[in-house]
Amino acid sequence: MRGELAEKLRSSPGLALKPALVQGPFCLYFPDQWDDKSPWRDERVRRAASLAIDRKSINEALTLGFSEVTGNSIVPKGFDFYWQPPAPEFDPDKAKRLLAEAGLRSGFDAGNYNCDLSYSNIGESVVDNLRAVGIRSKLRPIERAAFIKEFSEKKYTNIIQAGPGAFGNAATRIEAHLVKGGVFSYGSYPDIDALYQQQAGELDRSRREAILFKIQQLMVER
Repeated sequence: MRGELAEKLRSSPGLALKPALVQGPFCLYFPDQWDDKSPWRDERVRRAASLAIDRKSINEALTLGFSEVTGNSIVPKGFDFYWQPPAPEFDPDKAKRLLAEAGLRSGFDAGNYNCDLSYSNIGESVVDNLRAVGIRSKLRPIERAAFIKEFSEKKYTNIIQAGPGAFGNAATRIEAHLVKGGVFSYGSYPDIDALYQQQAGELDRSRREAILFKIQQLMVER
C-alpha cells in the first residue's frame, strides 16, 4: 500500500499504518554502459544520473518516508555481507556539471526507461528528476512477468529500473546482477568477476566479507 491510499489509511480512525520493509531495493541499471558509443559508457554520466535523483522526496511522496534509503543498489540491510555505502547525494547542479564535463552540456536523449508496471509511480518520479538535469527519457511500463522475462533475456537498452528480490546473501545478488553470466547481468568488469570467484572459494568468513564489501564498494563507485 503506497502513496495516496496509504495517506488516506493513516488518517482513518481505528486504523494504523505500519512499515513492511521488504528485501527488494530499487536501482537504475544501464545496460549500454559496455557500449563504447553510448553516453552511459562514461562513469560521469552514470554518476550524474544518481545525483539527479531526489530519493528523500520520492520516499516521502510514495511510501510516506517509511522506505530505507541505503545507497546500496542491490543488497538490502539484513543480508549477510551487506556493505553500508555513504548516504547517496542529491545534487542536480553537480549532475549538470558532470554532464558538461562529459561533453553533454545540453543533456542527451536517453531512450526508454523500462520498468515493472507495478512500480511505474517510482519511474515517473525518477524520469522527472533525470529530465531536470538534461537526461531525457520516456517511461515504458511493462507487465511484471514480461518485464522479468525480457530483462533476463537481455532485451532492454537505455535504462532499466531494477528491483532485485532474490533470497540469499550479498553474494547471491552479486551473482545475478554484477558478474559475467548473471541472469540479469548485461556485462561485467573483469576485476569484479575475479573478486567474485575469489570469495566463492574463501573459507574464512572475515576474508570473504572483506571481498564482498570491496565488490559492493566498486559497484557503488561505478
